[in-house]
Amino acid sequence: MDKKKVILNKGEYVFCSIMDINKISMNNIICSFKESKGYSVIISKEEATSNNLPFYFISAWITLNIDSTLDSVGLTSSFSRELTKAGISCNVIAAYHNDHIFVPYKKRLKAVKILSNMYES
Repeated sequence: MDKKKVILNKGEYVFCSIMDINKISMNNIICSFKESKGYSVIISKEEATSNNLPFYFISAWITLNIDSTLDSVGLTSSFSRELTKAGISCNVIAAYHNDHIFVPYKKRLKAVKILSNMYES
């Protein structure tokens, strides 16, 4: 039996901008990126709320468990095009082993269906 290729991770996730990344335990950070205006971090909504961090975009985290490499061409454009057709925004993180997509939480099931139709067949 093949492993599932589209995985909806449990929980609600948010993007926050912080100046001092040490205020949050690294174990609670899903992803971080150092920018000129501080750090962008992706954390659970619960973690942001407990640390009084402002956020405005509540997302669902979808992992694509498919064979790709960091120099693959076209993967992001193919799924973002399909999500765009459905009116679903996506924020993509290409990690070493998998691509991770953050979509509006209220549209998560529709996004999973679209991605599953693309990659599970």
